[in-house]
Amino acid sequence: MPRLETLMTDDLRAFRRQAGDRHTAFKARGLKLDSTRGKPSAEQLDLSNALLDLPGTDGFKAQDGGDCRNYLGDVRGLPEARALFAPMLGAPADQMLVGGNSSLTLMHDLIVFALLHGVPDGTASWSAQAPVSFLCPVPGYDRHFSICEGFGIRLVPVPLTGHGPDMDVVERLVAGDPGIKGMWCVPKYSNPTAETYSDETVERLAAMRTAAPDFRLFWDNAYAVHHLTDRPHQLADILAACARHGHANRPFVFGSTSKVTFAGAGLSLFASSTANLDWARKHLSRQSIGPDKLNQLRHVRLLRDMAGIAALMERHRQILVPKFQRVQAVFAEHLDGAGVARWTEPEGGYFISLDVRPGSARRVVTLAQEAGVAMVAPGATFPYGKDPQDQNIRIAPTFPALPEVGLAAEGVALSVLVATSEAILAERESHSGH
Repeated sequence: MPRLETLMTDDLRAFRRQAGDRHTAFKARGLKLDSTRGKPSAEQLDLSNALLDLPGTDGFKAQDGGDCRNYLGDVRGLPEARALFAPMLGAPADQMLVGGNSSLTLMHDLIVFALLHGVPDGTASWSAQAPVSFLCPVPGYDRHFSICEGFGIRLVPVPLTGHGPDMDVVERLVAGDPGIKGMWCVPKYSNPTAETYSDETVERLAAMRTAAPDFRLFWDNAYAVHHLTDRPHQLADILAACARHGHANRPFVFGSTSKVTFAGAGLSLFASSTANLDWARKHLSRQSIGPDKLNQLRHVRLLRDMAGIAALMERHRQILVPKFQRVQAVFAEHLDGAGVARWTEPEGGYFISLDVRPGSARRVVTLAQEAGVAMVAPGATFPYGKDPQDQNIRIAPTFPALPEVGLAAEGVALSVLVATSEAILAERESHSGH
């Protein structure tokens, strides 16, 4: 396909008509395709159906003999659950907490605790030091941003480089502003770009000087074991790196089983320094006597160890890889050579990041929705839902069945061609009008 920018105007008008006709024909099929969020498919959820029979009517005792049907009292969760998931986050088991089904709830609550009570290393609560700001590598995860937006925390975008955030920008900002109290990070197979932070990036984040002594890295390692190739990315140990540089309290490390077992009935994970863990336990214990220990017990029984987790994730990979490949193939078929878009080829995680012509993302999403492809709102990957370039679109191929994945990708590709040809023609007409 020729680059659209190189077509003569009459040829581009003809291309626009042809692309529009193809889009209209696609729309006439009356499809309803869901590509909104990175949810596991029913086929993936079926992989963990054994959980429904666990721990069984007589298997409710923990390793220490405690009755998991009753109050067990430790907000850190079962010791065997902490031991199981500690390697997943690269943490010692005694620096782990296993909670309920939502890691976002943990992130939310720790921000609330920091705003109300302050954190170790701090001299006052964050709210007493307002205004509070967080750095946000972009494009990023909208639910991270919404937590901060709900509390009036100012969000400061930082560009990603393919190896993590632009550390020159990060280091300059945190060194100069004591109001910057935190930074969101999805350090492995980032949402949505699928990049993994390089060893150098991790080292600089651990070592950097911050004007705020109570600065925290909210290290959401959501895709720690979610590989799409047989060459898993390796992520440097942020806990060890920060401790080595005298900043042991800097990282709050999160994870979950939401895309390992059941998305709505999994476990949340938290790891940090001993001081941070004691601080979190103190405040969490006022909320609850402890999380659902039966759910933790059944996860331990199902997964057993890291080898068990790896075996389950390999079965996930076999389901997911054809879907990602289908999107890549459809985009290549319809968009290669046209100079209208570029997209990632992820080696892990749950998303493909699609960049279209600046100023076109909202139009692409509107056209896709008209064609029956439900998509996440344009701008969602940026703070306040505002992509300054109106360029990035997050593609979520995991939930639909394989044939629907291909159809959804086709609908998006046709929308890109229509939107881009429209934009180029409008630009040319605007210039000719002058």
